[in-house]
Amino acid sequence: MDREQIKHIIDNPEEYDESREETLTAWLRDGHSKRMRWVMVNVYVGYTILTLPMIYCAWAFFRTDRTQSQILYAVLFLFCNAWIGFLSVFAWVMMQRPNISRQIKRLELHIAELTETLSGR
Repeated sequence: MDREQIKHIIDNPEEYDESREETLTAWLRDGHSKRMRWVMVNVYVGYTILTLPMIYCAWAFFRTDRTQSQILYAVLFLFCNAWIGFLSVFAWVMMQRPNISRQIKRLELHIAELTETLSGR
């Protein structure tokens, strides 16, 4: 980016894109964009892979009479549930990545503006 482009961006705040504002809808839109498709596909596949054994463990927990088997199914159920939570946190962090990149670019523009004002003195 050369100085003219930076100056144009700084001098024209009316060209601010409100669709890139930090809202939950914007995060979800950025998270399901073309760039992040592989992340969301992996997360949804992981949800599916973990939900099926979780449902089976819940079903088998109430069907068995042995305490040892109930403990086994309860632990497997909690394990699958915890991994779904981990996948959710991973997806949330990945949805934040485009927002962080935008904030870094805004910070770079502010630094460029400050550098120009300081060099003008």
